[in-house]
Amino acid sequence: MNEKINSPIIDVRKLGKIYFLESIQVKGLTDVSFQIFPGDFISIMGPSGSGKSTLMNILGCLDTPTSGQYFLDQEEVSHLEENQLAMIRNRKIGFVFQSFNLLPKLNAFQNVELPLLYAGIPKTKRCEIVNPLLEKVGLSQRKFHRPNQLSGGQIQRVAIARALANNPSIVLADEPTGNLDTRSGEEVLEVFQNLNEQGKTIILVTHEPDVAFHSKRILRFCDGQLEKEESVDDPTQAEEVLQMAKENLEAI
Repeated sequence: MNEKINSPIIDVRKLGKIYFLESIQVKGLTDVSFQIFPGDFISIMGPSGSGKSTLMNILGCLDTPTSGQYFLDQEEVSHLEENQLAMIRNRKIGFVFQSFNLLPKLNAFQNVELPLLYAGIPKTKRCEIVNPLLEKVGLSQRKFHRPNQLSGGQIQRVAIARALANNPSIVLADEPTGNLDTRSGEEVLEVFQNLNEQGKTIILVTHEPDVAFHSKRILRFCDGQLEKEESVDDPTQAEEVLQMAKENLEAI
């Protein structure tokens, strides 16, 4: 059991991804290697076109690499078939998107319930799962409200609860605060931090340095390559690294 805990939940080795646009070859990722361990909270940063979205699609088993290896929970998933990847996604990964992706005609409870409904979970069991999740994200009093009756931050918290419905070990969040005001963004980031403290592995894509510093490590990408890894465990280093990140963004 200890060996399992000490093993990386994600192990990426010399990962490469090439796209072909008509006769043009485009490199999405080049020779990317890193590890993520259970309970990590990782931010992935980089300018537009740096490879962040390509990497997230591969980590989320939505796409496969052209070269290299991807081990998810010690299982190589680099070249699995789509139906195999779908099974892994459903069991191990929860997704949170910038655009929320809630169904407008369903209330909060029904939106969170949806993955369980698709999985054939009985109604009584669904209630036992959904109600605690809505309580966990602070929305137990809003479970019968539809998205148009909720604030942006509340909508995103419903989306987070939905991502947790199948009890995934990993949550992938793509610019989860991108459509939110500062206060709502802070509320959502607090939810992610609480989930991380409870043992969830969080991987968050963002272009905002202040968002990234809610995580424990930053993987910084440029031109499809991993430029550097930065630890933000030490609060005394955060301000210095934040200033560096802002300078890099201003130079783009």
